[in-house]
Amino acid sequence: MKYQTVLLDADNTLMDFADAEHQALVRTFLEHNIHFDESIEQHYQSINQNLWKQFEQNKISKENLLASRFALLFNQLKISGIDAVNFNRKYLFNLGFGNKTMPHAQETCHLLHQMGCRLYILTNGVADTQYQRLSSSSIYPYLSDIFVSEDVGFQKPRKEFFDYVFSHIPHFISEKALMVGDSISSDMQGAANVGIDRCWFNFESK
Repeated sequence: MKYQTVLLDADNTLMDFADAEHQALVRTFLEHNIHFDESIEQHYQSINQNLWKQFEQNKISKENLLASRFALLFNQLKISGIDAVNFNRKYLFNLGFGNKTMPHAQETCHLLHQMGCRLYILTNGVADTQYQRLSSSSIYPYLSDIFVSEDVGFQKPRKEFFDYVFSHIPHFISEKALMVGDSISSDMQGAANVGIDRCWFNFESK
């Protein structure tokens, strides 16, 4: 087999982030006695996705992203009297329970593992939340290691992130590595930046 090392994005590649996000939002809004509906969820997703894109482009810090996303949402919805930082902290706690995987993720990891591939997670998520979600998921037994941008000090698609990962994988050979992920700007661009093969997981037929 050509590939010995498969580098896998977590959210929306192996882990069902949409489900985890929805359940965490519902629970957190309920715990704060705030009305929650589909329109509010759409507002949040628009704000959150824009902030994560800025983070990928190194325009804002992770701390700024986490501190501002609910503050921006509450300001947009004209909701007052809520500590946005504490709300985000509770949301991340609830998000940690979201361990549902994408369709066929467990079977794919099992097959790759049987074929002798080493599987590594590369994610820009929040470290504690990602570790909790992944460690309780059905794919965890097949993973050799997990690399989170918060721990690495750099984020995808930056070359420094991938250089760190490569230096921490034993006997890593770039010609025998494949990056798999759903994000063109993060996963595919990052792999291109360091010259490794890449496979776009286009689950939504974009």
